[in-house]
Amino acid sequence: MRQSELFLKVQKDFPKDEAAQNARLLIRGGYVEKLMAGVYSFLPLGLRVREKVMNVIREEMNSIGGQEMLLPALHPKSVWDASGRWETLKNIMYQFKDHAGKEVGLGTTHEEVVAALAVGKIESYADLPKALYQIQTKFRDEPRAKSGLLRGREFTMKDLYSFHADEKSLVEFYESAKEAYFRIFSRCGLKALLTEASGGDFSKEYSHEFMVESPIGEDSIVMCRKCHMARNSEIAKKGEKCQSCGGPFEEARAIEVGNIFKLGTRFSEAAGLSFKDKKGVANPVIMASYGIGIERLIGAAVEIHHDEKGIVWPEEIAPFAVHLLSIGKSEKGLQKFAETVYSDLTKNGVETLYDERDAGPGEKLFESDFIGIPWRIIASERTMKENKVELKKRSEEKVELITIEECISKF
Repeated sequence: MRQSELFLKVQKDFPKDEAAQNARLLIRGGYVEKLMAGVYSFLPLGLRVREKVMNVIREEMNSIGGQEMLLPALHPKSVWDASGRWETLKNIMYQFKDHAGKEVGLGTTHEEVVAALAVGKIESYADLPKALYQIQTKFRDEPRAKSGLLRGREFTMKDLYSFHADEKSLVEFYESAKEAYFRIFSRCGLKALLTEASGGDFSKEYSHEFMVESPIGEDSIVMCRKCHMARNSEIAKKGEKCQSCGGPFEEARAIEVGNIFKLGTRFSEAAGLSFKDKKGVANPVIMASYGIGIERLIGAAVEIHHDEKGIVWPEEIAPFAVHLLSIGKSEKGLQKFAETVYSDLTKNGVETLYDERDAGPGEKLFESDFIGIPWRIIASERTMKENKVELKKRSEEKVELITIEECISKF
């Protein structure tokens, strides 16, 4: 992609109406644009990051047997009445009447809808277990839409729902989902803590949240530095020690990037979702849900991975692998050399953003650092004389002068 053709404008200043670092960096860097509180547009550069994150999630969900689908965002009141949550969630759910006078709402989550969908499709023990997931827009009328991408009114979520005949099957899948979540967050450059939390309205058992330690986190947790066990402060008792190793708990702030719940039979019973066991006896299907907020994950990655120069993207979710800069006078020889480098990179499958604009070296270098693409390659008159390029990793100070062949081999 040529930077002159990209819909991108790195702003001179940070936005004045944003306090959260993730929003300040993403808006100034041309990744997102704020439409109103809790609602952001993803620009081409930001959309590439979003797609990379979703691809990581898809790969890991598919690896544990998840099947992707897409459910509606607009729901009839009747689906929510069955579980009683039309009333209990009315403070955060967008609810209104259509032109026919029927009450409808925008989905805050999809337990009710997916349970109703499974009726008639799951009928026997032979149909179980199943795992269905989607990556879809959710809407919540957040009274405190703040913290940039960490708390939005319109956001994207990966929500997976598993269906089981018995507790043994549920536990087996639940554990595999935990491991898949750790792989997702690791690939996205985040060190997540498995954190015990309240099951809330869903379950008397603990649920599990995946937390990333950060001073700007909205959640308070206690954690054991020795064995990395953690608990949400809502369920932790004062003076309590780690149950795994007996070590002391330490208080910390954290960003929640994912959660998993054992739902039991609450939603299956409300929807009339049952199966017949080997004896022909009807039983309610046991369910669990597993969520990851896409924008929240991106925001957390920026909060963790930035420095005084701008964003420093983890490689697997960066918009491009390489930022190629043509630095120097606009002479035909240099232009031809830089074009050859760009062509060689793209032919070899290296995702490259090529800054071929007629701009000064200071502007190009500043913007490259701020955008935060993991690797920077400079083609200049000096490097051209040696038929080499300058290679630098965004997170390091070391600079290498190497041939384009050596450069390509690194990717």
